[in-house]
Amino acid sequence: MSDNGRFCEKFYPLFSYPKPAFVMKKNPGFSILIFLLVAASLPAQTPSFFKEFDRKIPEKANKEFQYIAYFYNHAVTTNIYPENDFLRGQVIGRLFGQNTTTTSDTVRAFYFEQRLLPFFIYQPKLFNGRAILRGSFEIDWTWGDVSYGTGGNFGSAPSGDQVNLQTQNLELELIPKTGWAVNIGLQRMFDTPHNPYRTFFEKMTNTAYGLNYWGTDGVGVTLRRDADYYKWKAGFFQLYENNIEQDDDVAMGEFQYEQSLGLRWKLGGSVYYVRDRSNGEGGPSILGQGLNSTLADYNGTFRFSFGGSPYRADVAWLGLFFSYNEEDMLDNWVLSGYLNYNLGNTQLFKNNAWTDGPSIGGLGANLRAAYRYGQTPKDAVSANVIFTSGDSDRLADNHYSGVMTGNTWATPGGLFISHGAYLLFPHANVVNRYVAAITDISNIGYGVTGGTLNFSKDFIPNKLDAKIGFAGAISNATPNKGGNFMGWEANVKVGYQLGVYLNLELHAARLWLGDFYDSAVVNGGIDGRPTDPYTAFIALKWLMF
Repeated sequence: MSDNGRFCEKFYPLFSYPKPAFVMKKNPGFSILIFLLVAASLPAQTPSFFKEFDRKIPEKANKEFQYIAYFYNHAVTTNIYPENDFLRGQVIGRLFGQNTTTTSDTVRAFYFEQRLLPFFIYQPKLFNGRAILRGSFEIDWTWGDVSYGTGGNFGSAPSGDQVNLQTQNLELELIPKTGWAVNIGLQRMFDTPHNPYRTFFEKMTNTAYGLNYWGTDGVGVTLRRDADYYKWKAGFFQLYENNIEQDDDVAMGEFQYEQSLGLRWKLGGSVYYVRDRSNGEGGPSILGQGLNSTLADYNGTFRFSFGGSPYRADVAWLGLFFSYNEEDMLDNWVLSGYLNYNLGNTQLFKNNAWTDGPSIGGLGANLRAAYRYGQTPKDAVSANVIFTSGDSDRLADNHYSGVMTGNTWATPGGLFISHGAYLLFPHANVVNRYVAAITDISNIGYGVTGGTLNFSKDFIPNKLDAKIGFAGAISNATPNKGGNFMGWEANVKVGYQLGVYLNLELHAARLWLGDFYDSAVVNGGIDGRPTDPYTAFIALKWLMF
């Protein structure tokens, strides 16, 4: 979304109006009557004083303070639901995973969800634009959930009165010199060389690693250099601090570089490193985080079966990426892709000593192509192909040959949402429920070879558009008593622009499951293949500024 969202919220502003003094007297009914009689006795020609209310007086733009918000509301019908009653409000992760999500041929869920993402930006004139404070927040709920409580993702039952404001970002950007930027605090932790606060989200999901490995928020510091023909980023993030006096933290360092090869082609590379000494301490709720945590089962990543043994882990990612015409302005073709190899080692504490644990080595690759045949970007045909290596023996050889992403430490931590699918791979139009067959590109360690194909058209340019899409995938390793074919999906979307950045959309999708889900290991312990999932929803979106 994530796009993912990790790929959403709501707010009710309160308005206060000045009242004449006589309205505040003890007899408001009599006061209103007097006011109406006085108004009726006024001349037919409206005095110049009242004409001021009819004049459109433009306000001077406030350069120091800006407000931007994204409103999202949808009504959903689906046969996907969690069997655990405690998860009825918020469900994240792999379909048929430890989040207890399942499908049914008799049960149908129907619900409304709402989201508001407000952004507040303060750029004081005192610093001449070289210091910017940004805050972004999230307010989500399912219509009619709870009220009079505390906690995120709830608060729309009668009377509301829920304390539910969630902080996404709170960061300071310093610009010591043109082309340089230092970001400090809780900020976007995206696997892209582009500045996430000065780049369209769609561009970041279609270039570099597309947020497939890291697409979340984290606290740290980054240094950026944006020049005419190159850019680079160096960053440090403290994923988990835990006990401040102990070496039980999770930290990440990164470096990315991108070079322009003329006007159309760009080539880049990166190095990421995570040092994990937490032994799973910390993390969301009671799930923990890290290689041996329950979070892995929820997010659809590979869970290292270390049992009760404490562990240490060092994991690195070495990658290359490229793009052609990433702005979709210099040619009808758009192309992008990456290769990313993750490697590392682990240590286990057994018999009062640290011993070598499983080593790590896995490859991920992605290729996306689009052709614009009409006058708008939505007059296009696009394809997206993903490959990740898998591990078939589940550490029997003391080596993990699959892929690792940020989903091992966050929920969600990596997003694969640029493909156009809804159920086989996750979709960004979500609020409290982010569920798909493959929510992490590692496919719970089995790896995946899959892709999507989409046809879209603007029937009325920038007003009415439609899309039809297809997706399919096979696992690169085979689960016990299951096959490799994961399934194929068909989906459709129709969108209508009601106004500037105000859109009404209809979406629908169905996934036909393959023999991969004949295995009880991956289908939630169901006897036989589960029911094919489907979903349909109507969405209202408004980007306001």
